[in-house]
Amino acid sequence: MLSLLKKLTGSSHEPPPPPDEFEKSISPELIKKIRDIQVKTNHLVNHMMSGEYVSAFKGRGMEFSEVREYEPGDDVRLIDWNVTARMGHPYIKEFREERELTVMLLVDVSSSGEFGSAEKLKNEVAAEIASVLAFSAIKNNDKVGLIVFSDKIEHYIQPQKGRAHIWNLIRTILNFVPEGRHTDLNLPLEYLLRVQKRKSVAFLISDFQAEDYLRNLRLVRQKHDLIAIAITDPRESELPDVGWVHLEDSETGETLLVDTSDRTRVKQWSQQKMKDQQERKKQFHANGVDIIEIRTDQSLTQPLIRFFKMREKRH
Repeated sequence: MLSLLKKLTGSSHEPPPPPDEFEKSISPELIKKIRDIQVKTNHLVNHMMSGEYVSAFKGRGMEFSEVREYEPGDDVRLIDWNVTARMGHPYIKEFREERELTVMLLVDVSSSGEFGSAEKLKNEVAAEIASVLAFSAIKNNDKVGLIVFSDKIEHYIQPQKGRAHIWNLIRTILNFVPEGRHTDLNLPLEYLLRVQKRKSVAFLISDFQAEDYLRNLRLVRQKHDLIAIAITDPRESELPDVGWVHLEDSETGETLLVDTSDRTRVKQWSQQKMKDQQERKKQFHANGVDIIEIRTDQSLTQPLIRFFKMREKRH
């Protein structure tokens, strides 16, 4: 597996071992899993570091630097009226572009993620996406924070830098056992607004099996650069002809008996699922939120690469 990943990513070197302080707290299986993810990340990170990652988020925000006396030609909108009144003559605010980016990962760990008809479950894909983004951010010397949620805030790790921090963050994502079963997207959005006062790039990773969260989506978008990553499984919209089957909602436990041989009914069901996805995408775009669609049976890196290239062109 490792040799195949090296061949695919063009990496000829095994990632360095984890920090010493984690050797005893991480199982060999988890260490290998994180290393495998890091190997797969190398090619993606190299693409981002060649320009896409930085360019995608340039203009990420300005931070206050200092005030100075007004000079003819300065933008009058930058006048600091408090200082001007105190000093008796005009002063303006000077700003500089923020060089340090804070990346917040909002990861859904509700029970609906415990489903997958391909090689991986949805929650495994979510963990891998979050890991890829975390490794990419730390390569660019950015801070990374984590909010794990279901129908409650399960765990929070404040944004930090450093390789040890990233290993701890990835370990948390890959090993997490949630208490809640349902999905409430309002909770992580509201929590982000409380804990992250400065502008960040926030990736909301979920299958979005929730309702009534658009208001908080808009509120977060006004302050942060919010990107939604929607994870779907092909069996959620495509049912094979296998006769009568029981479909169970993993969050509510409700079951539905479906005759998959009734292709007319199955087609209607599939069309409704596709319509729901298109409506969600339309609502997100209407609110200025980018959305990346990722399926459990397809590459997760290619949609991310396309997104960063698209963001680069947009700027």
